[in-house]
Amino acid sequence: MSLEADVRDLWHRHQEDDLDADDPAAHEVLHELLDALESGEVRAAEKRAGSWEANEWVKQGVLLNFALHGISQYEYGDVVYNDVLPLQDTSDYGDRGSRNTPDGTVVRAGAHVGSNCILMSPCFVNIGASVGDGTLVDSCDTVGSCAQIGADVKLGANTLIGGVLEPVEGAPVVVEDGVSLGAGCRVTSGFVVGENSVVGENTLLTPRIPVYDLVDEEVYYGELPPNRRAFQRFVESSLGDHDLIPGGAYKPAVVATDLEAETLEATQREEVLRE
Repeated sequence: MSLEADVRDLWHRHQEDDLDADDPAAHEVLHELLDALESGEVRAAEKRAGSWEANEWVKQGVLLNFALHGISQYEYGDVVYNDVLPLQDTSDYGDRGSRNTPDGTVVRAGAHVGSNCILMSPCFVNIGASVGDGTLVDSCDTVGSCAQIGADVKLGANTLIGGVLEPVEGAPVVVEDGVSLGAGCRVTSGFVVGENSVVGENTLLTPRIPVYDLVDEEVYYGELPPNRRAFQRFVESSLGDHDLIPGGAYKPAVVATDLEAETLEATQREEVLRE
């Protein structure tokens, strides 16, 4: 059978409570999935007909790795930690031009990190995530489980990319190619950041917060269209006239405008850091 068919079969047996946690054949399949994720051969989500869709079977396999592995003690440098899987072997990063600086750059098994990437400590890339070629993951960043980060992306310092493991059909957070996220941004709950967009620092992108797109003159939820410059603002809330809130109440919103040429030129300065 194919890897997908094998994982789906294991998932069905697990749901039917008919899967032995110590089954060597099951562990062989799950380790094959982790290897395929790390190489980029398979991904937790893919873009089909213009929309991002989760690969349910991949997420099922990730969850099975947690269900079938017991907690063991591992070492990471001088640190002893307890987890169901060891951290990823990053010894081949240099061969493909990628850097992971010491003292806190943590990449879990089953995460893909492409070529010519920079991972600055401390940062964390979780299982099932994919980080594309030429991407910078800056200090204090978190790339959540199964998140899809494109090529030539800049994740500013202290950026949080949320993870989406369950439900298995739920699409993860996606940051498409060429995006620049300012320091302190948060992207959660399956939000999709369109390619080549530039997002101002401390912006929260989540499906519950509207994106007022001044280019299309539309209000979007759960996505930022490509080629936008976006920033956080606050708009008046329906509770604005409540007696308990003197001065009015406000709720967060995101405003998106045309990506100006000078903004693109500014992001290109990142190339200097890679030379």
